[in-house]
Amino acid sequence: MVVALIILVVLALFGLPLFTVLGGGSLLYAQHSGLDPAVLIVELNRLASSPNLTAIPLFTFAGVVLAAGGAPQRLIRLFNALLGWLPGGLAAVAITACAFFTSFSGASGVTILALGGLLFPMLMRAHYPQRFSLGLLTTSGSLGLLFPPSLAILLYGIVAGVNIDDLFLAGILPGLTLMLMLGLYALYVGFRFDVPRHSCTAASLRAALLEGSGDLLLPVLIVVGIFGGFVTVSEAAACTALYVLVLESVIHRSISIRGQLLELLTDCAVLVGSILIILGVAMGLTNLLIDAQLPMQLLGWMENSIDSQLKFLLLLNLFLLVIGAMMDVFSATVVIVPLIMPLAQRFGVDPVHLGIIFLANLEIGYSTPPVGINLFIASQRFEKPVLHLFRAALPFLALMLVWLAIVTYLPFLSTWWQ
Repeated sequence: MVVALIILVVLALFGLPLFTVLGGGSLLYAQHSGLDPAVLIVELNRLASSPNLTAIPLFTFAGVVLAAGGAPQRLIRLFNALLGWLPGGLAAVAITACAFFTSFSGASGVTILALGGLLFPMLMRAHYPQRFSLGLLTTSGSLGLLFPPSLAILLYGIVAGVNIDDLFLAGILPGLTLMLMLGLYALYVGFRFDVPRHSCTAASLRAALLEGSGDLLLPVLIVVGIFGGFVTVSEAAACTALYVLVLESVIHRSISIRGQLLELLTDCAVLVGSILIILGVAMGLTNLLIDAQLPMQLLGWMENSIDSQLKFLLLLNLFLLVIGAMMDVFSATVVIVPLIMPLAQRFGVDPVHLGIIFLANLEIGYSTPPVGINLFIASQRFEKPVLHLFRAALPFLALMLVWLAIVTYLPFLSTWWQ
């Protein structure tokens, strides 16, 4: 069995799909432990019966349509008109636009591809330091992970069995706190390098608002619809998909339903299919680990080694930072969350607060080697070495680590509404 597992790990390093590695490892473990492999399939039934599962493809489709329909350009013009007059205003525009767009694109690297090529030349023309600009755009590729309708929050809620409405509410203050911290740093850089401010006229602001109001209204409608009790999460996802399709094809006329819809659906299906197949296989593996009482063994070790919630949270963050540097957010969610949930409950950590801590760590992991997806996508987009981008991102990662400590040890930011 050990030899077979080593072969699987080596094949994974050479690009074998993750679901194949997880499935193969699960079957080997089931055979070695004398467990029925049918345990792997049982979780698929629970996954398929989840009432919130349909929200994932619908919100993903909305993000794909927005990316193809010119929403990135409209958002940049709108936020530039609103914030560009501030010192460091263009950097604040980049932060806001990336956070807004990532909440719909799922932090899959689409933000860097869609917005990076537009914002990087603008930052350079405004005389921002190149290193600052590269670090800003690289780390901003995962901003918005905590804002509705983030796919990461949806996935965590499904895997952990936590109310998704609660998670959407819990992520708002921590997400805004991070944007504020990065915005203040951008303000400091703007003052230090005497970056010229963007002049804004009433006419340009009015034109940008008119053009981008449909995009800006979308998250407002989602939040009001869900938390006002008018629609469920799945219904909100369906309304969002329809709204975006009408916005881009009828109002802006930036996409053709007849000519582009099939291509957009194909892109969406590939992304959603990869998420769901990993989710199903990994949840089956989790079932095996639970049958093997691995969570109980971890709990026993931690009870003997850790005597306070403070120590548990510290070790949890160190562990999750390593996981974030090694795995993408979707894989980490389905593999790790079921293991840490009972441990967190034992030490009195609220499941909603745990979700925000977990996603905050994974948000940082997007920009840390060896598997930080933002680094590789930014390297391709800006034609810079990965190590160069990592060094550029270090000041932003330092701020994010401070933010992580704030989110972890000030739980009211995540539970203020309870």
